[in-house]
Amino acid sequence: MSHVLLVANRTCPCPDVLDEVRTRAGEQGSVLVVAPALNRRLRHWVSDTDGAVAAARARLDEALAWLADAGVRARGEVGDADPVQAIDDALVHYPATEIVISTFPLERSNWLEKDILRRAGERSGLPVVHLTSQFGLAAAAATVG
Repeated sequence: MSHVLLVANRTCPCPDVLDEVRTRAGEQGSVLVVAPALNRRLRHWVSDTDGAVAAARARLDEALAWLADAGVRARGEVGDADPVQAIDDALVHYPATEIVISTFPLERSNWLEKDILRRAGERSGLPVVHLTSQFGLAAAAATVG
């Protein structure tokens, strides 16, 4: 039985990511979605995390609704701002068999710059699957300038 730990920020809910997770979890598996509460350094430094947590909760709720509509058993949690720490925290209580990390493409992904795929695999000892999403990029590009 597969237990998928999905870690995603602004790339979820993305139809391609959710389809892949549904396939990986199968009919008997489960999914834990972790949405890191990403925050600006200054806000984090002054312990102003409410906005980051609320935004992560909204993304998480939407992703869980998409998974439920697809027939996937899933639950979720808002995680630490550091995605690798969020993974560590989730693995304390969730028996993941693999980790799926969804990011934007290399040129738009801070997570890839921070090498979280390798770090997550080394720290967890689990296979890490990387999914690249374009979700939301077109809308973001259209609003710039």
